[in-house]
Amino acid sequence: MKINHLTAAEENLMKLFWKLESFYLKDVMEQHPEPKPHQNTVSTYLKILVEKGYLSTEKEGRIFKYTVLVPIEEYRKFLLRELSHNFFNDSGKEVLEFLFSESLISQNDLKGYFDLKIELKPAKPKLEYAEEILNPKKDKKSKEKEKKKKKKKD
Repeated sequence: MKINHLTAAEENLMKLFWKLESFYLKDVMEQHPEPKPHQNTVSTYLKILVEKGYLSTEKEGRIFKYTVLVPIEEYRKFLLRELSHNFFNDSGKEVLEFLFSESLISQNDLKGYFDLKIELKPAKPKLEYAEEILNPKKDKKSKEKEKKKKKKKD
């Protein structure tokens, strides 16, 4: 699905539409905060948003029922990709560095998100010399002597 850019006014109306999901013009007029725009203005924006593919219409008698086609999550992805492409050279690292520098995100935010609980387990030291002293390796000759002794006993 191709997503088109929205103007600030279209975006503000879409925020209301995303909450409503499916609605009539009268619902928009009732739900819109003060100062309420004129009904003709809202009708014009509805027509534009249908043309841009954000809304669909279904005629019910003499009125239209509008339904949101582009979920807010898809629009967020679109905006973030556009922002990353146009201002951060498609680099997630640059986006994160900017968010850190502007204090829009903290390390605690990331720790909570990624659950960065790195546990370092100490490695067991290799005590080769101590092992040799405590458990000396028997050379081949002494092993052969022990075998001969066992055979004689049997």
